[in-house]
Amino acid sequence: MNNKFWNWVKNEETNESELIFNGPISEDTWFGDEITPAMFRNELSKISGDLTVWINSPGGDVFAASQIYTMLRNHKGKVTVKIDGIAASAASVVAMAGDETLITPTGMLMIHNPATIAMGNKSDMEQAIRLLDEVKESIINAYEEKSHQSRAKIAHMMDEETWLNAKKALSMGLVDGILFEDDNHHNTTNNDSPAGDEPAENAPDSDESDDDESKLKRRKTEDIAAMSYSATSAMDKLMKKISASYTPVAGTPIDQLDKRLSLLKH
Repeated sequence: MNNKFWNWVKNEETNESELIFNGPISEDTWFGDEITPAMFRNELSKISGDLTVWINSPGGDVFAASQIYTMLRNHKGKVTVKIDGIAASAASVVAMAGDETLITPTGMLMIHNPATIAMGNKSDMEQAIRLLDEVKESIINAYEEKSHQSRAKIAHMMDEETWLNAKKALSMGLVDGILFEDDNHHNTTNNDSPAGDEPAENAPDSDESDDDESKLKRRKTEDIAAMSYSATSAMDKLMKKISASYTPVAGTPIDQLDKRLSLLKH
């Protein structure tokens, strides 16, 4: 399959296959730019050996992303994921499937809580909440395995809708490296921050005895280095960009989500 949103090519220099993952994730295709599990399975079946997946996606259906994540984890050969634009929402879950996950210096990764559309009585709403809680736990599994961060910390980041630039994503362990950086710099970055741990100055329950002025100074320094964005501002800009070329499909009804979750449990 070859279009501007989705294709695979053979890198003649490395003799490795590359999948270009550029578009929203969906169970079905409505506008011709979606990436579906069926499409992904068909393209992946043509590839053997090592594989590089280039991701630039705003996310989409969490269950479709789960299928793609599983296909990549099950692939016979090393899977390298390279985020060259954005891996947001469900696309960030797919990014966790890489044996090695890298991000361009200008790339972004975003994690947040799952959402759905529900209607009905009080019992229906309570069921929707329980379902969303379970879906959130399933997503945390992928982030936890990759980053080795605590589930509580990941859950809090999802609650806050956290946007991460390359350096922040690396410090959190959600990616393994930053593209184009030399090996020495890459090693220094990892040594400064133990695997799976956030830098001490960013830990919510730090026992540091430094005065408030020192903490504020370090916080400002870290904010500048990490280029943290306001979630609301970043989302507004992202949605304007997406809406210019893509009209999102309405959320998945709660009864369909419930059926899919039941199938996953079995």
